[in-house]
Amino acid sequence: MNMKKLIALPFFFLILTLSAQSQNIDLLAKLPDSIYSGKQGKMHVQGVAVDKANGYVYFSFTDKLIKMDLSGKLIGSVIGFVGHLGDLDLNENDGKIYGSLEYKNDAIGKGIRKELGVKSNNENGFYIAIFDGSRIIRPNMNAEKEDLLRTVSVREAVKDYEANVRVGNETKPHRFACSGIDGVAFAPAIGSPNSSKKYLYVAYGVYGDTDRDDNDHQVILQYDVANWSKYAQNLLQDKLHQSGPEKPLEKYFVKTGSTRYGIQNLAYDAHTGNLFAAVYRGAKTQFPNYDLFVIDAHKKPGKDQITSDNQKIKVKTLSLLQAGPKDDKSGIRGWNFEWGATGLCPLGNGLFYISHNKKYKDGQQESTVYKYKWVGDTQNSFKRVK
Repeated sequence: MNMKKLIALPFFFLILTLSAQSQNIDLLAKLPDSIYSGKQGKMHVQGVAVDKANGYVYFSFTDKLIKMDLSGKLIGSVIGFVGHLGDLDLNENDGKIYGSLEYKNDAIGKGIRKELGVKSNNENGFYIAIFDGSRIIRPNMNAEKEDLLRTVSVREAVKDYEANVRVGNETKPHRFACSGIDGVAFAPAIGSPNSSKKYLYVAYGVYGDTDRDDNDHQVILQYDVANWSKYAQNLLQDKLHQSGPEKPLEKYFVKTGSTRYGIQNLAYDAHTGNLFAAVYRGAKTQFPNYDLFVIDAHKKPGKDQITSDNQKIKVKTLSLLQAGPKDDKSGIRGWNFEWGATGLCPLGNGLFYISHNKKYKDGQQESTVYKYKWVGDTQNSFKRVK
């Protein structure tokens, strides 16, 4: 090849990179400072995902998914869920929306079914729901009857949820205090310099009982979804399937101290290269009980031992980012931040949409996502962009 052409190639790629960055900044500038969901019934918002390329925002409201344009106009919705539709994320490889979906007979499951007037059953099923957003074209599309949704079973979580373990002298339900799944995010392999390939990370819900000591870690499963078409099934809520990978690629543990129901929203921020985890704060007095944690995704997973079923077991662990307030007694770092557990969506360049949920006296619930900038210092996690 001509030497002049060789010299020109790096410059050409630099121009392409700068052009892509400029386009992304322009796109971010066009995103509104806030988007209002409207009142959506008596179930609260669980998660938010933004499709920047096509100009849509998705909200999960426990028993339904709604699709809006960025001006807040309703495009369509998916209804008919009698389980718990939780956190959402967009898979940029296939353009589909992935969300956690739970069916269980605990207090949460019974509460949802009671509110919906649906008879409880004893089946447990934890799924990743995969929505084809392009097929959500009108309000009140049925989750079971219309061809817009497939589900894949998270079998590892089902096994841990249904297990009984010894804690001290008592037998307790649920290994690792697993209450199901909630937070979901696509992110590169943790600790790897290769940021091109993304994996699906699925966080357990974790019961916050103060009388057990095996629930002080968050549990995060890693999956490669490239071959998930062989597992994907239609949703049949009266006959729950178990079609899914036998095991995850990896199973990670992150010590945060106790929470109420684990990581509610898990989000990968490409700007910092870290995973953000928003929780409902726990109640154990020996921990700082932060609302927000950041997992250092640049640091390779470590190895440690934790207690489960009155035994020490070897596990792979992830590290919290060494930033923000630090609890000297436990060594745990995090932030006190009121919002995020009902919607935390990175936009790029350090910006996020964060859900502010609201409940009215008549029981109606809504969400407004506001634009925030990540700060991450010792006083502040996020600052509102106005």
